[in-house]
Amino acid sequence: MTAQEFRINKVLGAILGTLLVVQALRIIDGAFLPSKPHEVALNAQQGNETTEAADDPQFDKLLASASAERGAQVAKQCGVCHNFEEGQGPKIGPDLYGVVDRPVASVKGFNYTPALKAKGGKWTFAALNKWIANPRSYVPGTAMTFAGISNEKQRADVVAYLDTLSKNPVPLPKAQ
Repeated sequence: MTAQEFRINKVLGAILGTLLVVQALRIIDGAFLPSKPHEVALNAQQGNETTEAADDPQFDKLLASASAERGAQVAKQCGVCHNFEEGQGPKIGPDLYGVVDRPVASVKGFNYTPALKAKGGKWTFAALNKWIANPRSYVPGTAMTFAGISNEKQRADVVAYLDTLSKNPVPLPKAQ
């Protein structure tokens, strides 16, 4: 290899390395920024629904036969950012003890995004299902970077598990 070829390789390597670093920074930056600010404002202007639409009958059927034990296994991935036991307080995300039927964005001492504060309502079974499926789609502008759980049966198991994290669990739907 000649000195000229060596210099060209060094320059091309430096350019490629710089582009890779810039792309990595863009990916990291996008993970922590809320979606477009006008989306958050638009969602707030459209009104804060305080109640969820009627529950999905298919999800209710899955929830009636859900396993809290399987849900606990699936929810282990949530333990990186959330505490499950009473009184442990928030980590990166708020404490999940007593989350079912709790008002959205209501854990004391946790700094929620404006988008989640504007959401309003309660964490019903239906709301938790939509949130766990895709948090960024359900509440555009949230800071939660979790991609979601696409498997509806696993979501039902996780919701059943979250329901057990309470002194007074909400009764699950009955199988019909």
